[in-house]
Amino acid sequence: MRILLTNDDGIHAEGLEALEQIARELTDDVWVVAPETDQSGASHSISLSDPLRLRQIGEKRFAVRGTPSDCVIMGVRHVLYDARPDLILSGVNRGQNVAEDVTYSGTIAGAIEGTLLGVPSIALSQNYDRTRDLEDMYASARVHGAEVVRRVIKAGFAPDRLVNVNFPGCAPEEVQGVAVSSQGKRNQELLRIEKREDGRGQPYFWIAFGRAPVEAGEGTDLAAIRDRRISVTPLKIDLTDHDTFDGLRAAFADA
Repeated sequence: MRILLTNDDGIHAEGLEALEQIARELTDDVWVVAPETDQSGASHSISLSDPLRLRQIGEKRFAVRGTPSDCVIMGVRHVLYDARPDLILSGVNRGQNVAEDVTYSGTIAGAIEGTLLGVPSIALSQNYDRTRDLEDMYASARVHGAEVVRRVIKAGFAPDRLVNVNFPGCAPEEVQGVAVSSQGKRNQELLRIEKREDGRGQPYFWIAFGRAPVEAGEGTDLAAIRDRRISVTPLKIDLTDHDTFDGLRAAFADA
């Protein structure tokens, strides 16, 4: 099995090293094409107005000056043009990608792009508990990752589907199993703008997230992480809202 790895935290991210460890438990044929710099929050963007710079930094290891989606396109269409990957793994992200994170995440976008290119793809992210000082924040992913990927592969990939995996922020032995979960929803009042001033008194702004408790709906990815379970969520490319399809069709029936 040939596996292509990417991420959104950048080519030198610790989470990418953890992902390589996971992948090498599955195969010896592991390739890395990852962003030159941190692309967190890049979502499913591609570079249309700037050229892509590809730099080989090691055996089967490349850095791209671009987004995670750019990296997957370069990996499949250029680096591995003559022998496409059998699987794409994106991550391991520093921080969970659950609920609305799915729409912002460059990690998940890497898996989306792989799916669009016809390659089975999985996004992996690691939650971390700010109140705990774990020696290795990626330990849960390192220990449990390969087995989770094996089981996802065994289950199979339907067309235009990908899988989003999140590991809880605890020691590996504290993980309470696996939950196949739906995408949760947060209170968006937690999203806010922080205004600051630079050394010359000029304002600048940070998008920030509140730390208030989140009410996690049962059966969701949020609840799984809360309960120290590995969250496995199937996602699909088609965003059509079929629940309101007929209502809109009726509204335009005489148009």
